[in-house]
Amino acid sequence: MSTPRDHNGSDDDDAGRGWQEPAHLGGDEPTRDEPAQDGPARDEPNLADRRKQPRDSDPSVDPATWRPAGWDLPPAEPQRPAREPSGVEPAGIDPNWAPPQQDQVQQAPPQEAPVRRGLFGGRRQRDPEMERAFTYEGDVVGAQGWALQRGWTISDGTAPEDAALQQLITSAPVRLTKDHRPGSVLRGRAGTLELVAFDAVYTSGRHVVPEYAITAAPLLGAPPALRLSPARLWKHGVGGLVQIPSDDADFDRRWTLLAAEDGPQVRRLVGDAEVRRLLLGTDDGDEFWTAGGFLAAVRPDGHRPQLIEHHSRLLTALVAALAAGF
Repeated sequence: MSTPRDHNGSDDDDAGRGWQEPAHLGGDEPTRDEPAQDGPARDEPNLADRRKQPRDSDPSVDPATWRPAGWDLPPAEPQRPAREPSGVEPAGIDPNWAPPQQDQVQQAPPQEAPVRRGLFGGRRQRDPEMERAFTYEGDVVGAQGWALQRGWTISDGTAPEDAALQQLITSAPVRLTKDHRPGSVLRGRAGTLELVAFDAVYTSGRHVVPEYAITAAPLLGAPPALRLSPARLWKHGVGGLVQIPSDDADFDRRWTLLAAEDGPQVRRLVGDAEVRRLLLGTDDGDEFWTAGGFLAAVRPDGHRPQLIEHHSRLLTALVAALAAGF
């Protein structure tokens, strides 16, 4: 194989005599000052110089002192205070500003809580009467002081005569558990009745919590199993009981009498005019039932003097109506 550099005396010897190696393959590429051999001068820069200096470099920048942007950052100091130029206040702060006085602050109007939407629509609004009825208003000290002034006796629920009260807690129309027990037991006479008033309490940590107030009056004979409750309250454990209607439509809309069997004694209970008058004048917050030889009343609260007197009036009328048949 022959190249143009091989001088073998052929006819194209003169043509090969002017050949040279391409500039990009050797080190004898043309420079800016001297033109390439046997060729015209070119204006493009020397390739060797272009390898030594980046194409995008700025000729005015000194490579020895040049640093990338963000190279010379201050040291990391988490609590470094913000630097403000001397004599310049922070932006957006008036040097004459002072906090407003308390009487100058306008209170924003209270906003109603948003109505939560559920799977079946909006949540039912709370009934103010129900909120008041289930708000604790008990006063153990006041109730005990009221009882002492009237000659009643006081027990903590552990006396031997208090054991019979556990049956009232077990049979109550409200949801009481096995952890509930009698507490702050008061016994005494109110009018014509011998009453026992106590709280259904449970222990939470180091505290005894009164949850329901129960007042009971003993009955003569064998009282029928019955339950007299406000019609608006949900009822449970009523299996085997039948509803006893009265001849008063207004009374039946607000109160429901359930008994094990229909009879003249329970009919007299809902037919008594004084019983209907007293019950229709209440807030429908009490429930009544018979158990263990007692007729009892219960309310979700702790006992206080006003509640004991309230239960005394109602139980006096109910016991009189039931005793009329004996």
